[in-house]
Amino acid sequence: MFWVLLLLLAWAVAGTACTRLCLAAVHAAAMDAKEVTAGQGRDLTLYEAAFLSGGPRRVADLTLVSMARQRRLLLAHTGWATVVDPRGRDEMERSVIGAIGPEGQSRIEPVRDAAAAADAVGSLGDRLVSAGLAVPDGARGGVASAIRQVRLAALFVLALGALALLAPAQSDMPAHLVALWFALPFVVTLSCLAIARMEIHPYAQWASPAGQRLLSTLVRRSGGGDDRTYLTSVAVRGVRAIGEPDLRAAFAHREPHHERSTGAVDGTGGR
Repeated sequence: MFWVLLLLLAWAVAGTACTRLCLAAVHAAAMDAKEVTAGQGRDLTLYEAAFLSGGPRRVADLTLVSMARQRRLLLAHTGWATVVDPRGRDEMERSVIGAIGPEGQSRIEPVRDAAAAADAVGSLGDRLVSAGLAVPDGARGGVASAIRQVRLAALFVLALGALALLAPAQSDMPAHLVALWFALPFVVTLSCLAIARMEIHPYAQWASPAGQRLLSTLVRRSGGGDDRTYLTSVAVRGVRAIGEPDLRAAFAHREPHHERSTGAVDGTGGR
């Protein structure tokens, strides 16, 4: 009875995937319960808002834009950054200046990468996780990964059912009853997916539910045309919120693969 072995395998795969999803959902619910009071009575800084909206790289982008608007850093439309004021006012700015290097000039892309990986950004993320505003690395994507596994399990059950129906008949069991038996684990996986879609709290990539609430509050409070409103928009939306064409081009520029830095440059891409 070859189809019975396939049915047992289908139940094993479906059961394992659904169990993992249930455990991930329980863990997410526990996080929600701990974060009910998280962030109450506090406001986000711009760096915190940037991290919760886009992670470490968004913090680096915000720092670059902030320094550029204060004319302490020149960002050329060709993708080069030049230090004007080497005195960083906080850890993030010092990380950016350190990433640019002692020559005072560097391409923007490696600066963004190095600044995003700096200890200052890592410490910021740890503080937000401890405050219940950011999702820990281990928990981020846990539910999403479990949902993907259940989807794959559903497809695997269908494949096993098709294999059982196409295999040479080795029992007196009618084909429609064999299909019915395989329909049971398939329905179980679909039910788990439906419940997950309705019940499991949607997590952003970086911000916990409490962090998302504070981000919403920050956006509602920001208004007008002052510099903080502008930087808040960059923190929440990223470099696409930059209004100046040259500054936006500085972040959009990509160095061709054949291009290599061989000496000092003048900040406009010339050599």
